[in-house]
Amino acid sequence: MDAGEVVREYLLLCLRLDRLSPGLVDSFTGDPVLRRAVDDERKPHPAALADRATLLRRELRGVDLDPDRRRFLDAHLVAAGTSARKLAGVRVGFVDEVRAYFQVDIRPGNTDAYRRAHVQLDEVLPGTGTVAERLADYRALDAVPPHRLEAAVHALSSALRDRVRQRFELPANEVVEYEVVTDKPWSGFNYYLGDFRSRVAVNADLGHRMSNLPHLVAHESYPGHHTEHCRKEVGLVGKRGHAEQSLFLINSPQCLTAEGMAELGLHAVVGAGWGRWTEEIMADLGLRMDGELAERVEGALSGLLTVRQDAALMLHDQRAHPDDVVAFLCRWLLVPERRARHMLRFLGDPLWRAYTTTYVEGVRLVRAWLDLRAPTDTLGDRYLRLLDEPLTPAALTEEVQAGVSWLSRDPG
Repeated sequence: MDAGEVVREYLLLCLRLDRLSPGLVDSFTGDPVLRRAVDDERKPHPAALADRATLLRRELRGVDLDPDRRRFLDAHLVAAGTSARKLAGVRVGFVDEVRAYFQVDIRPGNTDAYRRAHVQLDEVLPGTGTVAERLADYRALDAVPPHRLEAAVHALSSALRDRVRQRFELPANEVVEYEVVTDKPWSGFNYYLGDFRSRVAVNADLGHRMSNLPHLVAHESYPGHHTEHCRKEVGLVGKRGHAEQSLFLINSPQCLTAEGMAELGLHAVVGAGWGRWTEEIMADLGLRMDGELAERVEGALSGLLTVRQDAALMLHDQRAHPDDVVAFLCRWLLVPERRARHMLRFLGDPLWRAYTTTYVEGVRLVRAWLDLRAPTDTLGDRYLRLLDEPLTPAALTEEVQAGVSWLSRDPG
């Protein structure tokens, strides 16, 4: 096979997997002939798709491709093959599954670190009562009234879009449409439709807070998923012919990089002071929030980043009872049972059960990589590489390790 044939077969493999597990392909904006051809086929057997992934990995070794592109395809064939084996009934340990999908090794977090985060929250939260009670009171005051949710989303999107367009070139005709939905296992979701258009769904069931909403909009739209899709469609796909980037496969290495980048979107385009920035936008809508307090509270809560991943390990690796997982989430995340059970729904979903790692390890890896930028690089310069290049978690990890090693030897 030549490079074009391998890429075409990779796309067909993923589209066939999506027929067996709808939703596994998050978006496909490539040749519609491929999609139609797969739709017209008989449903394949997952074991045959697993074998096909293995064969394509062997073929890839002899193909003349840019090293970064070869690395990307190989990593995604590993992930696709793992999904196929699981669909064929092969039992894969949860930690091994996560490694095959996302190129990271996971282990339980440190409850002492969670206790320290609770102490920090105790110091910053006003009022009386337990930390959990005061956090609940704070979140109630921070809540976006349901009838104002859509207006708040649009206001934040407009403000973020202006900032992103000043820093990163975007197609003139790009657009994001928002819809408020219910009965979903997630808080927000980007549906990239191609031609620089996205539909972003915001789940109203969970309730949204003024301090969290800018993170969600930045994550899904500017400079997160929508921005990444647009820039890769223009650059990698349109200018460089990387057709594999026209498909986004759930439970693959690109998910961890994309989610980590999106989670840090507000950090990249607003940074310190995002609380006061949000406060001013909310004030224009007649909503009151304490931006400085919001920033302090979110800073303390960042110490609880790995709690959700611990819950996934309890559920799928340690086979804990779901009620015990709910109790763990309530204790350490200081959330009510209703919220914890909604988290459990996401953790237990067959398609999404491993996906929490993309947020947890994605944030840790991407933040470490962003922080190791050269003195001559701005945060925007560094973030732009994530938007434009086919960087895998393994590649980011190597750069971080090399950077840390270099810093440890640098006498300055």
